[in-house]
Amino acid sequence: MSRYEIAFSGELAPGATLEQVEINLTRLFQADAQRIALLFSGRRVVIKQGLDFAGVEKYREAMARAGAIAEVRAMPVEVEEIELTAPPAQPAVQAKKDSDASPPPLKVAPRDEYMAAFTDVEAPDFGIAPVGSDLQDARAAAPAPALDLSQFSLAPVGSDMSERRRASDVPPPDTSHLKLLD
Repeated sequence: MSRYEIAFSGELAPGATLEQVEINLTRLFQADAQRIALLFSGRRVVIKQGLDFAGVEKYREAMARAGAIAEVRAMPVEVEEIELTAPPAQPAVQAKKDSDASPPPLKVAPRDEYMAAFTDVEAPDFGIAPVGSDLQDARAAAPAPALDLSQFSLAPVGSDMSERRRASDVPPPDTSHLKLLD
């Protein structure tokens, strides 16, 4: 099934004003002004990817109604092909001796230049642990830090532990004797 992405490069529909399109896109995407400004930065911004054709058409039509011209592209389908080489032929006597040993590593043909760098890497064949086994190595408990707390003391029971009053925390002046005249 083909997948598509929809992107926007700041292109406006004929007759649309920048201010009106920004307002419409703000409403459409329910985004703040900063995100909408990124859409009009001049760069190609991918709005959504991995959509089917019907989904990408909904986005394109909604943006067209808002006055913005969206770009729709098919996403490339990545298919990785791996060719396994046949295991080397072993004499019957050698195969009997090696039956207790682990199987030989697989040879994989590189798919491109990047993977060609990993052709000579030998890695052990790790198996799968049984269900319920602990995969984390056991750690020794961390020793408690040595702290000198001798300069601290406890407040007496019932004391006020709030912040110390500041000079600016004086009560407001009494204004009950003031009156407003019409």
